[in-house]
Amino acid sequence: MYVGRDMTELSMIPKTEWNNSELAYFHHSFQQIAPYLNSEGVTIHTEIIKEIENRENIHGNEVIDD
Repeated sequence: MYVGRDMTELSMIPKTEWNNSELAYFHHSFQQIAPYLNSEGVTIHTEIIKEIENRENIHGNEVIDD
């Protein structure tokens, strides 16, 4: 089970300051509800995906756990 900051808190900080477990959890959550997301939700999910991809590129295709 996820134990960490909720989306209300995370929405006020840049994705670059999220830890890897937060990115992974919310990416999975957004994947599960993707058919029901409005345009704002799709934008947030896209930003999460881009941040995960950026971290993979920085760390040699391997996201480092926090």
